[in-house]
This record gives sequence, C-alpha cells and structure tokens, in this order.
Amino acid sequence: MAAESTILTGARVVLPSGTAVRDLAVHGERITAAPPPNARRIDLTGHHLVPGFVDLHNHGGGGASFSGPVEEVRKALHTHRLHGTTTLVASTVTDDLDVLTRQAGVLSELAEDGEIAGIHFEGPFISPCRKGAHSEALLRHPDPADVRKLLDAARGQARMVTLATELPGGIDSVRLLAEHGVIAAIGHTDATYEQTREAIDAGATVATHLFNAMPPLGHRSPGPVAALLEDPRVTVELINDGTHLHPAALELAFRLAGPERVAFITDAMDAAGGGDGIYLLGPLEVEVTDGVARLVEGGSIAGSTLTLDRAFKRAVTVDGIPVEDAVQALCVNPARLLGRWDEIGSLEAGKLADVVVLDENFDLKGVMRHGSWVSTP
Repeated sequence: MAAESTILTGARVVLPSGTAVRDLAVHGERITAAPPPNARRIDLTGHHLVPGFVDLHNHGGGGASFSGPVEEVRKALHTHRLHGTTTLVASTVTDDLDVLTRQAGVLSELAEDGEIAGIHFEGPFISPCRKGAHSEALLRHPDPADVRKLLDAARGQARMVTLATELPGGIDSVRLLAEHGVIAAIGHTDATYEQTREAIDAGATVATHLFNAMPPLGHRSPGPVAALLEDPRVTVELINDGTHLHPAALELAFRLAGPERVAFITDAMDAAGGGDGIYLLGPLEVEVTDGVARLVEGGSIAGSTLTLDRAFKRAVTVDGIPVEDAVQALCVNPARLLGRWDEIGSLEAGKLADVVVLDENFDLKGVMRHGSWVSTP
C-alpha cells in the first residue's frame, strides 16, 4: 500500500538527537518536515518508530539463497524486509570463481535497480584453518588478480570482501579494495595480532562476525580480536542471536569498541524466517535444529537463522543495550559504512521513509520501505 502522504502519530520516535513522542510525516518515498494538510493519520500511541534496519552480511532467508537465481534472491529479500531489514547487502558463500562471477552478474542487476545495497563476497579468500561453513576444496589465496575479477564482475556493486589477510596476496588485496572504495573485511582468519594490525594499516575497516572464525583472545597471543577491538578505524560485526556469542563477549565488544563501532548483522542463511530442517549453504548440507544451523558433516555453526528484528529485541530486552545504541548498531553505523547516511539510517526529514514499527515489548508490528508498507501496522 503506497503511503503518498501519511502522518504516524503518538509513537516514540528514535532520532539521532534522542527519543521523543512526536509525529513522523511521510510524503511519497521520503520523510518530510511539512506534510500536506490532507495526509492520512495513523495513531501509533505506545509504539516505537526506528529506522529501517541495515544488514551488511546476509546469505538468504525464507528457504532461498542470495547465491541462487533471481527469483530466489527476491524471495530471500522479501523475507528479511518483512522482518524490518529495508537495506540489505547480499552475501555470497565460497564457490568456484567462475560461479561467483556469474552470481555477481545476477546480484549487480538487482543492486543497479535499488533492490539490494550491493554485494558482499565472503570467501573464497579465507583461511582453511578457520573456514567455518565454507568448502575447503574451493578456498584460494587472495590473489589481487582474482579479487579484481570479482570486482569487475560486480560492475561497481561490490561493497565488501571478507579476506584472511595473512594469506599470500592478502595485504595487496586489501590495498586494491581500498583503492576501489570497497570495504576490506578481516574474517575467517588465523592472523596474529601483528598481522591484523598490518591489514588495518593497509586499509581494512571491518571485522567479519567478530570472535567467530578467528583465534580466541589470548593473554600472550591476543590475536585478531584485540587488534580489531582496539582500533578506532574498525567496525566490528556481531551476530546477536544468543548462539554465536556469549552475552559477556557481546558486552565486552560493546564496551571496548563503543556503540559507534558495532554493526549487528544476521549472517543469515536460507532457514532464516523459516523452520527446522535440511538446507544447503553453497555446496554444503546444513541441518537446522531449534533454530541453530550446523553443518551435517562436522557440526560447525553454519551462518544463522537470525532476523534483525530479533537481534534488536534481544539487544534491548536481554542485553540491556539502550534503544538509541541498538539503533546505532543496526541502522546508523552500517548506513555510514555503505556511504548511504544521506539517504538512510535515521528518521530525519529528506531521507527515505524506511520505518520499523515496534510495540511496547519491541515486537515488530509494521515495516515501511521507501514510503510504502511492506507490512501494515
């Protein structure tokens, strides 16, 4: 249902300046300071309005994958929109380079149409020591020439590449990505503290799902975790599903990095928004039991079944994170990383009308994207 001119009244609106009960006016695709007098009014007293969520790292949902054909991509995208994610970077999973370049063509068209916010290549340039749910047989060193093939195939729509930067070619690939305005993310890595520092100095700015698929923090070998947490140039991804991270690890990351350097992600796979069962993540078989996805062979955690509305609610109601800080982690920080802060990430006049309606218990009740209701409150 198009919201040509709508005023959402009575809700607590979370703004960069703080939270206040006020009207939020929408005209066409955008938030406006001065709505026409004939605007439709919707009373949302007792609710919260927060910006549409921005997911930097997502492999699929609703039984469909971003590594599949365009109809699957659209199905996965719609699943996450129903859960409040109005801006999404589609992540691929390790595969043969030719397969990835073909998929980049599929995803780049959707990015050019504004359906997705770009492409994230997670693999194949990762460490076999920390491969997680990636096929070891398909891994390769981050040769800059191979990285460039993916960038070229993405036709300017590559937004992030996850690399084990300690591997041969890793640092040169980080520099290549930085030169092309693509986020170099350190992840699935067996790097030392010193090697991680070198990669950050070369231009890496994101930690792919911090703590997961990397050496643990040690008092004599602090590894990548310490280097990524301490450096103000790095944004750390966190999967806040209660499975990937102990609450103490989440609290530690928030305290050391601060809310301005945390980005909540889903790392979702096909089962997000669906039920238990057998799924595929790339070429690997995954079994989901009680909402937790693990490889059938080996039992490694295989992405998540998380949606960002659940990550938001858990942050506020379980982890005790202030609503404004949760909005920073789910909306503001990823919008800025993507260079989209002028369009998304906050409920300010002139920006796209991407709005999530939450009730007093922080359960999702409605989603608006670009001024149209995805689900009506």
